Amino acid sequence: MDWDKLKVFYSVAQVGSFTKAAEQLNLSQSAISRQIGGLEDTLGTPLFYRHARGLIMTEQGDLLYETVREVFLRLALTEAMINESKGAPQGPLKVTTSVAFGSLWLVPRLAPFLDLYPNISLKLILNDEPPDLQNREADIALTQEPPQQHGLLTVPLPPYRLRVYGSRTYLQKYGTPVRPEDLDRHKLIVFGDDRPHMNMKVNWILHVGAKRGQSRKPYLIINNAQGIMNAVKAGLGLAAMHRYIVGQDHDLVEVLPDLPGATMQRYIVFPEQLAHSKRVRVFREFVEKLAHDEQDTL
Repeated sequence: MDWDKLKVFYSVAQVGSFTKAAEQLNLSQSAISRQIGGLEDTLGTPLFYRHARGLIMTEQGDLLYETVREVFLRLALTEAMINESKGAPQGPLKVTTSVAFGSLWLVPRLAPFLDLYPNISLKLILNDEPPDLQNREADIALTQEPPQQHGLLTVPLPPYRLRVYGSRTYLQKYGTPVRPEDLDRHKLIVFGDDRPHMNMKVNWILHVGAKRGQSRKPYLIINNAQGIMNAVKAGLGLAAMHRYIVGQDHDLVEVLPDLPGATMQRYIVFPEQLAHSKRVRVFREFVEKLAHDEQDTL
């Protein structure tokens, strides 16, 4: 198959429009149409359904797109690694992590890395959904759970524990718990999403000090860490939170500081094929050292 036609097909498939692909590739719309038509003639099958709102790929188009996409991803990776092997770490590096951890812990600490490696073009993707590293949605992920996919390498970061916080307003109104069982009479704000095993670990505040076989009823359930902090700041109740979320907020007070909270851990995850990438290595080493040096901020 003609390589130029495949490049045009890939662009059209990505944007779903001859017009947008023409702008991207700096070609005329008629040239784009001829290239796609020629590729369809070569394969003997249509690759797109044309309609007023744009283009939809046929089943054969979907099949070709997945193959071409994999080829382009591998070529981009190979090109980056060849360029990188010539000297200092350089090129694009996509890192993904959760919204709260990325914005509140990682971003404020990135300046030394960016100063040290000016030829690395860092793109930070903040998303609470687990990334698909096999399909190169990112080069590195900082996750709270070990990956389930094959072909991924994992570096564990130091463990840390969740702590219980309340606002000064709330504690003045309802009192400060001094024993775990005192949590029975408090309004508890907890995390909730579609991962029950994660909820059980994060929401240990519902079980610690409770009567055997019983758990407390949550006062409020929120599926976002920032939202939980805002609820605690508003005086709605107590919650178990990461220290990096609370930061230096003097309106929030840690209660039951000697309570052994749930132990949490993060992981640096990246594909096996990037194991020898200088960009990945230096970022991994940077985050590892940072997490060890500032473990008490987690």
